[in-house]
Amino acid sequence: MADQGGPAGLRRSYERGVLLEAEADPDPVVQFGRWFEEAAAGGEIYEPNAMMLATVGADGRPACRAVLLKGFDERGFAFYTNLESRKAEELAANPYAALLFWWDRLHRQVRVEGPVELVDAAEADAYFASRPYGSRIGAWASPQSRVIAGRAPLEAQEAELRSRFPEGEPVPRPPHWGGYRVRPEAFEFWQGRRSRLHDRLRYARHGDGWRVERLAP
Repeated sequence: MADQGGPAGLRRSYERGVLLEAEADPDPVVQFGRWFEEAAAGGEIYEPNAMMLATVGADGRPACRAVLLKGFDERGFAFYTNLESRKAEELAANPYAALLFWWDRLHRQVRVEGPVELVDAAEADAYFASRPYGSRIGAWASPQSRVIAGRAPLEAQEAELRSRFPEGEPVPRPPHWGGYRVRPEAFEFWQGRRSRLHDRLRYARHGDGWRVERLAP
């Protein structure tokens, strides 16, 4: 008999909701906004704007990491990062990405796929200026994705930057830091259901609008 301990023995029944075509908004951005508001309400989900970002580099190998959504509208889904990081190098080689939101308490996930473009400089400047002081200093201090000798050099760089840009004074946006926007070509909304017969609605571009299709779970 197979050992049912460990991951194979874990079981959860999904019974928090349903997702029916008649109730879903024909605009996936509006539908996402509804679900995002529910995920953010009540504080049950620690980071409702956390999303997995999947990219593929020039070598054809995929990579995935968590980033934070910082804005969404009809143009797409925006996040910010070091423009010399691994993800940035991969997006330069292959400017397409996939996003995944997983809201466990609601038994929901949303997938978004599409091409990626840089956020314009004025928008990146405005968002950078809104960040806490420590986060702005950290954007200067960290050579993201690069090998470093240890934590001490990083902390020394942070201290030097705090001296150069004292708290309460403007901290300019680093030239190597900015934003990306994923422009959706496809969405999938997933609602967990009993007996693993989940609801899955896919939105695909169709002319100037969207075609909605149900997928088997």
